[in-house]
Parts: sequence; structure tokens; C-alpha cells
Amino acid sequence: LPPRHMDSLLQILDALESPALGGSAGTVPALARALGVCSTPGCRAVLGEPPEPPPAPAALPPEQWQLLKELLLPDPAAPERGAVLAPDGSTVALGPLLAGIEVGLRRGGSEGSWDPLPTLQPPVDPLFAVTIAEVLGTSFLLARGGDGDTTALGPGGCWDDVDDPQNYTLMGPPTPMPDAVANGAMDGVVLGARLAREPAPLAELLRGYYGTGNDSDTGRLPSSYRRRDFGALAGPERLEEELVAMLEVLRVLPPTRGLLEGVGPEEVSAVARRAAREFTRRYVECPGGGPRCMWGARPYRGTPSLRGGALGSVYIHHTLEPGTPCGGGRACARAMRSMQRFHQDTGGGDDIGYSFVVGGGGYLYQGRGWHWVGAHTKGGGGKGFGVSYVGDFSATLPDPDTLALVRDELLPCAVRAGGGGPNYTLHGHRQLVHTDCPGGGLFQEIQSWPGFQ
Repeated sequence: LPPRHMDSLLQILDALESPALGGSAGTVPALARALGVCSTPGCRAVLGEPPEPPPAPAALPPEQWQLLKELLLPDPAAPERGAVLAPDGSTVALGPLLAGIEVGLRRGGSEGSWDPLPTLQPPVDPLFAVTIAEVLGTSFLLARGGDGDTTALGPGGCWDDVDDPQNYTLMGPPTPMPDAVANGAMDGVVLGARLAREPAPLAELLRGYYGTGNDSDTGRLPSSYRRRDFGALAGPERLEEELVAMLEVLRVLPPTRGLLEGVGPEEVSAVARRAAREFTRRYVECPGGGPRCMWGARPYRGTPSLRGGALGSVYIHHTLEPGTPCGGGRACARAMRSMQRFHQDTGGGDDIGYSFVVGGGGYLYQGRGWHWVGAHTKGGGGKGFGVSYVGDFSATLPDPDTLALVRDELLPCAVRAGGGGPNYTLHGHRQLVHTDCPGGGLFQEIQSWPGFQ
């Protein structure tokens, strides 16, 4: 089969939407529903019962038709199945993405043959219902009353090969809302809202949002702003309201009545409040990241040391080499592998020394991570974590959004997660070692950050 890159999907959309073959912007959402994208009770209540599955379109080669069916046919035992690897390096589930796009197209009036969207009781926003409200509310409803380790969000996952991705494996026990579904749901809300204002051909819309070529050496892709853009459309209060309304709709739908049997309005409100708060903290306020398996990390040499106690300090670095920020996706994966080779092979280290690395594409890449002692700052690796910006910032600065990724997102999330005390101190590498790192420009910038000492 073709690789499960976003580009593979875009090639399919080009063929299906071709006017010469009788396609249109509504062809793909209708086909997606016929293949099972909108299979849950709440989604069917909003978008209607799916049409009969069609025969293979003449516009598609057999291998592309097979890939499309595998991406769109639901599999409750493998929620990660219907996902593709986007050029920014994130993984996106297509179900909530395409459902949100259909709502946006209907609202934008681009397909007059569609029935109007229904008004459910209690009233719910169809865009939130088909993307995030049903799956998020259901996930937290199922997780309530569990032990302290019960989670309703995540996990993330890894592809077998970022150049030729075929299989995506979750990194822990699945929930109804793994990271790929969260990404698809946020993208479905963002793009559905855009289509409601300005209808556009689907392939054109997705190319503009995700980029092309499954790489991003320069610039930041619009899709990497999904957390910010979703947060602007759905703050925690709005999300909580939609979750309460959707759970009450599920209470009256025959397939889901039993799920809410004995669950009163107060408990529904509590579930919705917790779901909205935890989703916002994890997927809106905290930065997205790339685990080690996604950038192709070598194994740690030897046995890593577990960092003990509260995290007291943060040390800011720049890589100097690579000297240019990576944009994301495979470009940042290459940069991470290059740094690890240098630290291990040239420097004789056990692993890449940094705790985290920040590319220019809006993502945080895991080096040694939160829990293991780093080798990033002489005498400081065991006391704190080191964050390195990819690039040479001797005379310049990372762009404002990349600076804010650490200052406004990573550091507060570290405190909330218990990885750092509220009184942590912030330092530049040069304050502990005779070095120009993190560069004159960046060192001057961080002196205005909270915690700098």
C-alpha cells in the first residue's frame, strides 16, 4: 500500500474531487460516511444515517481504494487505525477531521443537496458534537470511578517508519481519545469553522493547512497551531457546555441510554467539567511533542539514572549546530538523530544530553525527558532539565512563537505536572560553564523570563 502520509490522502482527494470525473467538495465526506467514519450514535444523530457503501470509484487505482477503506473503516479495537502522518510530524485521525469538515461544508452552503443539520435536544453545536464532544464525554464517563491510574486521554504512538509509514502503534493502553483522535478532533473544529465561513475544495484546504511533501524544512505549518486555534474556538467553559449537552443527547439515544443509566445531572456536569479541564491542560495549554521513537532515537547506552525530587532548575541552550531551526516532521527528526550521534559518538556520552529540544515548527522533542538525569549542563544535569533551541542564536532570536513555546507553555506545564517546583530557577548554559551558549541574543531574551536568576 502507499505510505500513510497525508500526501497519500491528498492524492486520493485530487482524484475523487476532479470535476472531470464528476467530483465535488462534498464527494469525500459523503464517501467517508458510507465507509463508516460517522459510526457512533451521536455522530449519526447529527449527520444522518450513512449511505450504502459504494463500489470502488473508477478514478482510484485498487491500492488507493484499499488504503482509503483501511483509513476510514472504523475499528473499535484499534482506534489508531484510521490515522495518517502529517508533514508537521503529528498523527491525525481522519474520522473526526472529516466529520467536522462535513459540518462546515453544510453550514457554508456549498452542497445544496444535503439535508440541513438537525437541532438536537438539548441543543448542541453539530461541529463540536461530531468531532470532540461525544468521544471525549464518553471517554471520561467510562473512566469515572476507576483507580488512580485510570486515564481517559491518550496515549500517543509511533510509526514504524517516518519515511514509509504503514503501522502506527500506541505507546500505552488505549482510550477512546488517543492523541491522534485529539489532533483530528481539534483539526475538525478548526477547519470546519473555516469552511462554514469560506467554502473551499477539500484537497486545497488540507494542502494549505498541513503543507505538502511530508516534510517542513523551513517555516511553520498552520497545522502546528491547532492547539492555539482550537483554544480560541473552545475555551474550557465552552467545551464543558458542549460536553454536558452531548451527554444529555446520548442519554436519550437508544444505543447509549445504558451508558448514562443512574448518572444524574450533577454527575454529568462533574464529568464534563473534568473532561474539559484535563483536555485543555493536556492538548491546548501544553505543547505538542515528539517522543523518542518518532525521531528514531538510538537506545540509551548503559543504564539511565532516575532523577529524584522536585525539579529545581531549568537550563536554556542552543544547539549551534544544526545552525538553522528545523521546521518539523522529518527535518527535526534528522536534526535530533544528528545531535544524538554527536553526543554519543564524538562526545562519548550515553545519549543525547538535553532533556528536550525545541524545533522551529511548534513541537517539543523528547531527549532524556522529564524523569531521567540529563547531561546538558556541567553539574546541572541532575538538578534540573535542559531545553535546547535548534539553531545558532548568537546574534538573533527564535521566532516569537518558538520562544513562547518554552516560556508560556512548557514551564507552566512542568510546574503543574509536578516535574518542577513553583520556585524553580532559570539559567542560561553560560552561567555554569565557560561557553557562549545559548548565544548572546537568546541569553539576553531569557533574562526577562519568570524564574531567571
